[in-house]
Amino acid sequence: MDIGLTFTTLKKRSEFLRVRGGASWGTPAFLLQVKLREGARLSGSQGATGLEHSSEAGCCVEVLKVDKRDDFREPRFGFTVTKKMGNAVVRNRIRRRLKAAVEKIGSEMALKDCDYVLVARRAASTRIFEELLSDLSQAFVRVHAKLRDQGRKR
Repeated sequence: MDIGLTFTTLKKRSEFLRVRGGASWGTPAFLLQVKLREGARLSGSQGATGLEHSSEAGCCVEVLKVDKRDDFREPRFGFTVTKKMGNAVVRNRIRRRLKAAVEKIGSEMALKDCDYVLVARRAASTRIFEELLSDLSQAFVRVHAKLRDQGRKR
C-alpha cells in the first residue's frame, strides 16, 4: 500500500506571497503556483531536465532536477480556500480533498526544494477525485515546464 507523500505546509503569509511570483497553471478546480526556494537552482547551465516514463499517462513526462548546495529539502505546500467558496464546512472539505490529492501523487510529481500553493476554485468541492488527480498531475508538468523556461531566461 502506497502511503504517499507526507508534506510540510506553508504557514506564513510571506511564504504564500513569495510563491505568488512564480510559475502557475490553472485548472477547473484550482490554480497551482510554484517557486524554487532561496539557494536552490536548476542543475546545469540551461536548467537541465530528465525524462521519466509515466505508466499512468502512457508517455514520457519531463521532470526537473533541482540541485541544492546543502541537503535536499522536501517540497512544501500551501492551500488557499477563500470565504467565497462557502462556509467553514465547505472550505475544510475542499482543503481536505486538495491535501488528499497532493498526498496521493505529490511524492512522484513534486520537486524537492520547491514551494507549491494550490488556490482552490469552486469546482474543487464537486469535481470527481480521479479528475482532480489528473488535473494535479497535468498542472505539475505544466508549472515545471514554466519553471524550467524561467531558469533559461536568467
